[in-house]
Amino acid sequence: MHLALVTETYAPEINGVALTLGRIVDGAAGRGHRVTIIRPRQRHESPRCTVTRRLSCLHVRLPGIPLPGYPQLRLGLPAGGRLDRLWRRDRPDLVHVATEGPLGASAIAAARRAGIPVTSSFHTNFDQYTRDYRVGWLAPLVGAWLRRVHNRTLRTYVPTGDLLARLETAGYRNLRILSRGVDTALFNPARRDEGLRAAWGAGPRDPVVIHVGRMAAEKNYPLVFRAFAAIREVHPRARLVLVGDGPLLGVLQKQQPDAVFTGFYTGANLARYYASGDIYLHASTTETFGNVVLEAMASGLALGAFHYAAAREFVRSGRNGLSCALGDEASFLAQARRLADNDALRRELGATAREDALRWSWDSVIDGFLHDLADAVTEYRPAPTVPVIHPSPSLS
Repeated sequence: MHLALVTETYAPEINGVALTLGRIVDGAAGRGHRVTIIRPRQRHESPRCTVTRRLSCLHVRLPGIPLPGYPQLRLGLPAGGRLDRLWRRDRPDLVHVATEGPLGASAIAAARRAGIPVTSSFHTNFDQYTRDYRVGWLAPLVGAWLRRVHNRTLRTYVPTGDLLARLETAGYRNLRILSRGVDTALFNPARRDEGLRAAWGAGPRDPVVIHVGRMAAEKNYPLVFRAFAAIREVHPRARLVLVGDGPLLGVLQKQQPDAVFTGFYTGANLARYYASGDIYLHASTTETFGNVVLEAMASGLALGAFHYAAAREFVRSGRNGLSCALGDEASFLAQARRLADNDALRRELGATAREDALRWSWDSVIDGFLHDLADAVTEYRPAPTVPVIHPSPSLS
């Protein structure tokens, strides 16, 4: 197939959506498919609309603007005319829209005009983010926009069964599951680095709490800090290491001056940071999935999380991690203290998490997704065009 992927975030940007899409693109190209990636230009790129070829994929870069409240990411602008011309010259077999901004919405409209099958994926609970950014009154409008965008596509892919059920209740149609995998060769307990731990001020028996992610309001850092304070009550030499960057970096550094702030890391460096920790605290309550959960488990960390999204799919509390009801902050704090207070439990949970993660490969996820996209192409029947009948000139 020739697949056109439309997205407002992509590597080298670092977030769960960009990393997931990178995996899918690499998997599709590696299986012989041709992929065109259509996205806003990033901050370091030329302001002109450009087309480049990298890693067997065509990259079409279009104008964008900084995302309000998060300038590290770009919001794509409507590009219907450009996409009409592009797809007349080089028509894809299917368009997949990964983000619901103005660029994604215009791509859906352009694909429908051209009679090209178009699918979408739901990666981010933007309607729930409104309360984190103190504009909760916008939630109904954002929710209606998201539903309208996705319901204009043949299929909407979601990462978990519980999210599928929630969206179905909210009126979304044609939902499918596109789960996630983890690279267990990369994220591996063998990458543990005692020298790195010493640089963080941690001794061999001092628990290190790791958190990886965007430093943004929706990640619930206040609860991470409260949980770490609870850990310090039972283990005063515990250390907190925060891997990432984002709009709240300066604020968080002031709130937690004793924590280690590392900045963003990827690849083997990120895997080394994971493996050098002992406990992973996942406090966010607005994830659609949470790739960090699988990465932490594959790295052999003892996980504390709420029972939803990736943790609901993969964590069996007391066996390969600890989880509690979504929003139950008292239980979240209690399980953080429990992880800090019991070395044997941490080791047992981490070892079982690693063992389980070996079954969660990206290959099976990508194979299933590409097979379903091929089915969408086969099943697609474009809406018939209705001819415009002009009245005959009057003979009188």
